Amino acid sequence: MEKVLELIKRQNLFTPGSVVGVAVSGGSDSMALLHFLVENKENLDIEVMAIHVDHNTRVNDQRDAIFVEDYCKQNRIRFHKFRVEALTLMKQKSLSLEEACREARYAVFENLRQKGIIDKIAIAHHLNDQAETVLLHILRGSGLSGAGGMQYVRDDFYVRPFLDITKEEILAYDYENQIPFVEDETNVDTKISRNLLRQKILPELRKVWSNVDENLCNFAKICREDDATIRSLMNFDAVLFEKNMAKIPLTYFSYAPSFVNRLLLDCFAKLGKTQGIERKHLEMICDFAKNGINGAKISLPDNISAYKEYEYVTLAIKKPKLEVATEWPFKKGVTQIEDYGTIQVKKVDTSKKKVVGGLMVDADKIPQNAVWRFRKEGDFIEKFGGGFVKLKKYLSDKKIPLRVRDCLPVLANGSEILMVANVDISESLKIDENTKNVYVINFNIKNWV
Repeated sequence: MEKVLELIKRQNLFTPGSVVGVAVSGGSDSMALLHFLVENKENLDIEVMAIHVDHNTRVNDQRDAIFVEDYCKQNRIRFHKFRVEALTLMKQKSLSLEEACREARYAVFENLRQKGIIDKIAIAHHLNDQAETVLLHILRGSGLSGAGGMQYVRDDFYVRPFLDITKEEILAYDYENQIPFVEDETNVDTKISRNLLRQKILPELRKVWSNVDENLCNFAKICREDDATIRSLMNFDAVLFEKNMAKIPLTYFSYAPSFVNRLLLDCFAKLGKTQGIERKHLEMICDFAKNGINGAKISLPDNISAYKEYEYVTLAIKKPKLEVATEWPFKKGVTQIEDYGTIQVKKVDTSKKKVVGGLMVDADKIPQNAVWRFRKEGDFIEKFGGGFVKLKKYLSDKKIPLRVRDCLPVLANGSEILMVANVDISESLKIDENTKNVYVINFNIKNWV
């Protein structure tokens, strides 16, 4: 196992004094990793704790949790156990069981990270796992990024010290050190695609090509290097990331597909929406950017839509259906609009201080029966500077995207619109030489999508 120590030092997997959580299922790989890091913690100058996640999907889940806990108690290893409802998550998000378990498990790790309990998570993926991952991605139609497989370090948090050693070497380490482990009975279920590769396909390939695992891993390394080179040439600083959305200038879609596809995948990743995104969806978005009409939209996996909006293609997380019948009386202070944010109305003395931000209106010109609501058919507004227009045309002239027009609160007096949140006020509320009282109105629309 000397090459594991060499890998840890070569890749700088751990910083001195860091707290390393080891993802321990109880299987042969994770138990070997836990033992190895505990044995070498002084040499590596790290603290080690075991993290076990019970997915609550198997009859033996509780058995495995007790096994890991008992081992940690006997060997005085710090231990944290978590129970998640992967089956519920699977139904809620229409995921496969494998995907749901992974998402739930990684949510636990991220929570520990955010709370500052651990500095790194060590995962026991090994060389044969890498070969399976690369082959699986290729069979699913992946590009260079997917064919590059798993990395030694991801997000400066997830580390894989065993990635260069084989399953046989791990089992030999378990045997030599008398490390106990449990078997996951679902590993033989070939209905799971990874198990099919592990149990059926790769054994057949090894009969013809004995070094198939090493060759796939070497191929992955080349793919990662090439992918890194391409990414080093990319510069997409004009992409705008806002709440639940990414706005991509249309000009970017004239670049080579190798650049544009990586840009789109990065946008999905930053939105936290990568499930089910395939090359066909990237090609669909590129064609949409070039040939779609303004205001059109297409639906994508994982609750994402793409919109063609003037000079941009916007990737946005879908939001709940709007309840347009709700109204909120105009008042000073804060008005909470459920699911959409807050509106703050504050009286100010403009003669004594400079007002920064917000929309300023003549407070005495606001009708007593004015209400906040969402737009309706027949609404009109007097443009700032004069002239009545339909609200639909007004929003179009202001280049407000179609997808957000129904989500913008408006201040209304009947069908007359006095103000559009985050946009402008009407002529009827403007401040003039006779103004005595001034309101400043600020908007925080948390899900303006």
